[in-house]
Amino acid sequence: MTNKILLTLIIAFVINANAQKTERQNFNFSLQQAIEYAQKNNYKSINAGRDIESSKQKKWETTAIGLPQLNGKVDFLHNFNLQKQGVSGNAFNPMGSPDDIATIAFGTKNTMIATATLSQLIFDGSYIVALQASKAYLQFFENAKKKTDNDIKEMIINAYGNVLLAEASINILESNKTILEKNYNDINQIYKNGLGEQESVEQIAITLETVKSSLNNVTRLREISLKMLKINLGIEINDDLKLTDNLDDLSKSNLELALTKSEFNVENNIEYQIATSIVTQKRLLMKLEKSKALPSLGAAFNIGYNSFANDFNFLKTNQKWNNFSNVGVSLNVPIFSSFGHGAKVQQAKIAFEQAQTQQKEAEQMLKLGYEKAKSDFDFSIEQYATAKNNLSLAERIEKKQQIKFKEGLSTSFEFSEAQRQLYSAQQTYLQSMVDIINKKAALEKLVIK
Repeated sequence: MTNKILLTLIIAFVINANAQKTERQNFNFSLQQAIEYAQKNNYKSINAGRDIESSKQKKWETTAIGLPQLNGKVDFLHNFNLQKQGVSGNAFNPMGSPDDIATIAFGTKNTMIATATLSQLIFDGSYIVALQASKAYLQFFENAKKKTDNDIKEMIINAYGNVLLAEASINILESNKTILEKNYNDINQIYKNGLGEQESVEQIAITLETVKSSLNNVTRLREISLKMLKINLGIEINDDLKLTDNLDDLSKSNLELALTKSEFNVENNIEYQIATSIVTQKRLLMKLEKSKALPSLGAAFNIGYNSFANDFNFLKTNQKWNNFSNVGVSLNVPIFSSFGHGAKVQQAKIAFEQAQTQQKEAEQMLKLGYEKAKSDFDFSIEQYATAKNNLSLAERIEKKQQIKFKEGLSTSFEFSEAQRQLYSAQQTYLQSMVDIINKKAALEKLVIK
């Protein structure tokens, strides 16, 4: 009975744990909230943070090389057959002949030695350089984390904008579909009453089916875009996510030209800082190779006990243990390496010069990238104004054509063409709003400190 109760409790616990694990969460994010959340929970951001922690441990590992090291050791030796040594025949036997060779075994069946060694590095040029390199190593990953955060910010802005674009497109397409269905029913009724042409009904039907197809496609794209945003945020794709910002407000809040008026300081750019960090690392590696030509000095203090027995009596209290201790200093002086050391130094120097060249290239590419990003942002603002004006014109043209068509003053083809022009202007306007947001994000990524 007790076992049955225990089994029931275990099953209930497992079911409850699985239920909690699969429970869907609800998230409501503005764009800024989404950026802040992703910079903490995005998968790449999490691993970038782990890289920093790993580099900190690496730095301490390097530091510990120059600190006192204490090690213990226990050796046990069992001789199945003691090795014998050859001696003169009269060495231990006065009656023996000196010309004869006698053999004798020295030692015992069992030997145990326990030692403790305290060692200390006194001087090593490569250790000093390694300490400097470990700091540069940590700085590199800290910069890499900043770059990851910047990349995530741009990625979230783009993904967030894609979802808003899809949602705005759905709203417009649903509105267009509703209007077209009404127009189709009205024109079809007129045709049935013998007052219209079949071509007019067919033209409206073609446009209506096209809008329906576009609506279905955009609806699917919205789901894909939303799931992509969830992945970028670091949440489960089955969680519920609601975006609290809208496309129109976001685009207007990004309509600022002050960003394009500021001076671009390439040294503030994180990619340039990473390139500089790589140059520093290569310089230290060259310095490390040079330091290997310097002498190294270390000291060690040993203390231990040994014991001998033909039977394994080492754990008995009356077993005799003999203590010993010593101190030593080790000086290693490189003298001649057949020019191998010089070759390694030259390789490190070449790598250092390559890093300098790459840094210069990165500087020029970043300056060019800034000019292009600034131009793209300016163009997106111009396109937004143009698209907004064109949308207003397309709406007026469509309304006029609709009135003319109902009054019999224009053909169904002219009316359908005006509708298609309006729908195209609507999508261009929506895309122009997204472009403003994305192009500003690309520009900010370059100038952000």
